[in-house]
Order: sequence, then C-alpha cells, then structure tokens
Amino acid sequence: MSKIEIPPYDAFMNPIIHALQTLGGSGTIEEINNKVYEIYNLSNEQLEALHDAEKGSQTEVEYRLAWARTYLKKYGVLENSSRGVWALTAKGSQIDEVNPQHVKKFVRELREENVPITATANDNVEEENTWKTELLGAVLAMHPSAFERLIQRLLRESGFIQVEVTGRSGDGGIDGKGIMRLGGLLSFHVIFQCKRYQGSVSSGQVRDFRGAMVGRADKGLLITTGNFTKDAIKEATRDGAPAIDLVDGDQLVDKLKELSLGVKTQRIEYEQITIDRDWFQSI
Repeated sequence: MSKIEIPPYDAFMNPIIHALQTLGGSGTIEEINNKVYEIYNLSNEQLEALHDAEKGSQTEVEYRLAWARTYLKKYGVLENSSRGVWALTAKGSQIDEVNPQHVKKFVRELREENVPITATANDNVEEENTWKTELLGAVLAMHPSAFERLIQRLLRESGFIQVEVTGRSGDGGIDGKGIMRLGGLLSFHVIFQCKRYQGSVSSGQVRDFRGAMVGRADKGLLITTGNFTKDAIKEATRDGAPAIDLVDGDQLVDKLKELSLGVKTQRIEYEQITIDRDWFQSI
C-alpha cells in the first residue's frame, strides 16, 4: 500500500488566509478547515489519514493545518480567541498572501532569540495534542456501558433533559434519547448513537443511523471517538433528509474539557522581564 501524499504544513498557510478572506475575516477551526479542503481539493484518502492511528482521532491534515495557523499567528497575520474563533489581524487584512519561507524564518529567529510567546487556546499544538491524546486514550479505555453513561452526563451538562441510555441489540444502533430545551420555549427530541472506536465513520453508517431515527425523533446526534469521512459529513446534511449532527473525537474531548468532566484546567501565568537600556543610559 503506497503512502498517502499530504501537503506540508507551510503549503496550507496561504489557503488558510484565503479561507478567512472568503469567510469575511474570521471563522471557527471547522469553517476554516472546510474552506481549505475546498481550495486544495483534497481527496477523501488525504482527509481521512490519521496523524497517529494508535493515539488519537486527529487527521494528518488537521494536524498540519494547526501548525500552519500557529506559525501565521506568531508571524502576526492571525489571532484567535479563547472561544476558538480565528481571525485576520490588521496586518493580515492588508495582505493577500505570505511567503511561507519568510514566515518559517521569522518564527525560527523568535525561537533562537528565546522570545517568550504566550500559549493561548488552540495555539500551542504540541501541548494541545498531548492533553487531547491522553484524554482520548482514557475515554477509549472505558467500558462500552461506562462510555454511554459519560455521553449521558455530557448531554445533561449541555442542557439536555430526560436523557436515557437505551442501547440494546436490534435497535438500529440507537444508544439513547433525550430532549434538548432551547430558551425554555422550544424543545427537540433527540436520538443519539455513540461509537467508541478509532477510525472513520462512513456515509453508510450515517444513513443506517438516519434510517433508525426516522419517525422517532426531531434530530439525530452521532458521537464518535474517531472521525467522519468527507462523504459521511455530506450525508449528514444531505438535502431532503433529516439532518444529523456529528461530534468527532476532537470535538468530544474539547467538550469534556469545557464542561470539566474528568478534566481539570489550571491557568498558569508567566513573568516576562524586559530590560530598559535607555533608562540606565539616562541616569
């Protein structure tokens, strides 16, 4: 089996800028990535290749896009909020493209000068991958029934009521149901399915899940510790068919962190010291 060729991270720098320009200057990671996929016309094989098949659900393309965003941020053309929204800076809004070699040289010089760079949410790729890999490993090690209870707790913490785990053979893969309340006025009956495994969920599995939920709920929610193929994502929002919301492994661990379910977050402040040489000369 030949190795799948995937563009290096620096090749994604300008597509990311172009994606943000198309999105109006800002976008979530998912929105940006999807635009880049369109711009680059990446194949299903490229999009589904995992960065580390033994440790997580992040694809190699997602991993390289994360590095590209980090370099562009350090170069000063991107910024991001704690809510995971990325945007072009004033500098980034004034340019159409960057020279990837110049960007890499700039960041390399920052490292050589030991310039402190504060890590923010979705910025420090290595640190983020470490905790996400560890958390996903803990989830994958759970007993199937315990995983279903975890999803039940996650949905309750997210605003669902009457959440029940109903998983049983012969039920079309339905693992549970619940009601999502919006603003105390609207409610939606939701059926969910949990897939605790590594690898990609196919479009066929999404269709099977839809077939099992039709007539039983307003919405479907498919949660996996792996990821979804490009065709599966298209199938989930296919015109004329009941929409199914998808949650992949990366989104799952982010939600566990956000809700502090098995995850403790400690904010650490760094002291930065700057020497004012002009002050000494002025005495």
